[in-house]
Amino acid sequence: MLYIVLLLVLAALGLLVPALTSAQTHWAWLSVGASGAAAAVLVLDWWLRRRTGARAAGAAVVDHQVSAGDRREAPRGAGDEALRSPPDQALLEPAEEDADAADALVVSELTDEVRVLDERPRYHLADCSWLASRASLGLPVDEARHLGFTPCAVCRPDAGLAARKRTADRSAAD
Repeated sequence: MLYIVLLLVLAALGLLVPALTSAQTHWAWLSVGASGAAAAVLVLDWWLRRRTGARAAGAAVVDHQVSAGDRREAPRGAGDEALRSPPDQALLEPAEEDADAADALVVSELTDEVRVLDERPRYHLADCSWLASRASLGLPVDEARHLGFTPCAVCRPDAGLAARKRTADRSAAD
């Protein structure tokens, strides 16, 4: 759509040159018409993007695959309000764990396996309640962190893995 607008604006500028260099007014009116058509296409594009829920011109539209476990539970007595929520609000993502710096340092050197979901930003312990029956992939925690995944606040993997490592170090020292 934006290419059409660009072409119409260029046509309006091209028609404006003969309107200014000649005494014929029809060139000016054609330029105004091309500008009006460009404005109409911009309004149409805005309306279509607003209607489909795209956030901004040129923004990447993400297609989330929603499983049954991703849906927000409707509160009792909520009626149809919960059913009318937009799809992007129906997806719940756990918050990021507020990990202690010492735990994060210990975890950065570990290769213990954590679970990740494709297209989701968090890594989890295998027994995380948020994962439930979702299909997940196992990755070493250092690789997950390197790929940009962050710890889940539900299962707190950094705190759990760091505590497990410290316990193993203490028992090895004894």
